[in-house]
Amino acid sequence: MSILKVIEVLSGSTTSWEDATQKAVTKASQSVKNIRSVYVQDQSATVKDGKVAEFRVNLKITFELE
Repeated sequence: MSILKVIEVLSGSTTSWEDATQKAVTKASQSVKNIRSVYVQDQSATVKDGKVAEFRVNLKITFELE
């Protein structure tokens, strides 16, 4: 039987929502082992001078406890 845990992570990128998601997973995997899935719960962006300045994601990362 496996036990899974879910944590919530916020991340941002000046490139895209996909890049923000990848940055979050890369950073989380430095301290969290056995990541199984990522659920993008929310997406948003900040605007500056009429252009998107930063893409933001709110993720739920699921990992298996050892």
